[in-house]
Amino acid sequence: MADKKGRGLLMVFTDVPPEVEDEFNRWYNEEHIPERLSIPGVLDAARYVALRGGPKHLACYELAESDAWHSDEWQRWLKSPTPWSRRMSPGVVGTTYIRNLYQLIYPDPVPAETAQAGMAPVVLVGRMSVPPELDEQFNLAYNTDRLPMCASIPGYIRARRFQAVMGEPKYITVHEMESEAVADSPEWAAWSTAETPGWMDQIRPNMVHATGSPGVYAKVFPR
Repeated sequence: MADKKGRGLLMVFTDVPPEVEDEFNRWYNEEHIPERLSIPGVLDAARYVALRGGPKHLACYELAESDAWHSDEWQRWLKSPTPWSRRMSPGVVGTTYIRNLYQLIYPDPVPAETAQAGMAPVVLVGRMSVPPELDEQFNLAYNTDRLPMCASIPGYIRARRFQAVMGEPKYITVHEMESEAVADSPEWAAWSTAETPGWMDQIRPNMVHATGSPGVYAKVFPR
C-alpha cells in the first residue's frame, strides 16, 4: 500500500467572501485537489472547515518531502493555472490567505502506522513560535514530555510537529482526533494545563500563537 503521510506538509488557510464560497468549494473539490494529487510526491489531501479558531478553510496536503512543492510538475500548475484557478484560487478570492510549507520534526522517522493512515476526521492545529533562545528547550519539552502524554486521551489519534520552510510562524503542531469532543474532554483540559518541567513557568508564557490558533477543524472533503 502506498504511503499517505511523509515528512512534508503544505497547509493553506483561507477566508473567502460568502458570495463566492459555493464556487470556491466546487473549484477546490472538483479541480484543485485532483490536480495536486496528480503530482509526484503528493501523497494525500483533504479540506477542513474551522469549528473554532480560524481561518475558516484549511487545505492540507501530505507530501513525501517538503521539496515536492518545488518540483517541475507543481510549479507548472502554479505558472500555468486553468481559467477556473485564475478566477477562484485562494490568492485571488481570499480575504485571508496563508500558504505554509513544512518539514517534519516529530516523530521522525515516520512510523509505519502513521505513513499508512488516512486524513483524520478532526484536527486541532496550533501555529506558534518561541524566542530563539527557547527553541531547544521548547522542542525537547514538546517532543519528550508533552506529546507522549496525549496518547492516553480517549479519541486521540496522533500528533505530528513540523517546522516551516516557507511561511510563518516557525512551528505547527497537528493533533489528529476522532471527533471535536476530544478537544472538549476533561482529559484534554488536564493535558493542556499539566505541569511538566519548565513548561508552564518558562515556555508557555513565551509562546506566540498566530491569529486564530489553535484552531479545531472538521474534514469536509473527501467525505
